[in-house]
Amino acid sequence: MKSILLREIKSFFGSPIGYLVIAIFLLLNGLFLWVFEGEYNILNSGFADMTPFFTIAPWILIFLIPAVTMRSFSDERKQGTIELLMTKPLSVWQIVNGKFLGALLLIVIALLPTLLYVYVITTLGLHEDTIDMGSTLGSYFGLLFLIAGYTAIGVFTSTLSENQIIAFILSVFMCFLFYFGFESVSHLLNSFSDFIAFFGMDYHFKSMSRGVIDTRDICYFASISFVFLLLTVYKLKSLNA
Repeated sequence: MKSILLREIKSFFGSPIGYLVIAIFLLLNGLFLWVFEGEYNILNSGFADMTPFFTIAPWILIFLIPAVTMRSFSDERKQGTIELLMTKPLSVWQIVNGKFLGALLLIVIALLPTLLYVYVITTLGLHEDTIDMGSTLGSYFGLLFLIAGYTAIGVFTSTLSENQIIAFILSVFMCFLFYFGFESVSHLLNSFSDFIAFFGMDYHFKSMSRGVIDTRDICYFASISFVFLLLTVYKLKSLNA
């Protein structure tokens, strides 16, 4: 698995992909939070908190993570190297986990510079305890789990087609469905609104953003990641059969 992980990281940073992903993520967040006028502008909001960032970051990542993961296995299939990959002395699970962790690590690296926002907001505040650090840390923790879920979905959809664009579109659709789809349906069905919303990522991400880490939220995101990685393994085995 380590060899696959290192190969993925080298491929990301051996080409413009890795640097482009980090730059786009930071640029879009920076523009919305500090430059563009609107509800997400921290300077104009009058509140020293990171809520605007944690509101727009999941939406940016819905498009950014599929752009990273779309090549995971679709490129291997297109170039005909998937068979060679399967002959390596590694289990299918190790190959999938290597691909998954490589993409996950790249997004986490892109997320790290945003910690500077916390420092800036703390500095701009009138008091040292202006920013709610419990809520901020909980939101970062939740965002990491959300990223893992998006990445697992993206890796799975990359096995469904040799065309990277198709893999990208499928990944965006499924990430959107799991993040916002259940929440939307819950508003239409008032009788089962809480039950339906519980299956959406947005529900559990918001729960973590309150600063209280519930094991149910952790189990939910861990289950989503595991299920889609399991589907990825099943799909690869069927391709190799």
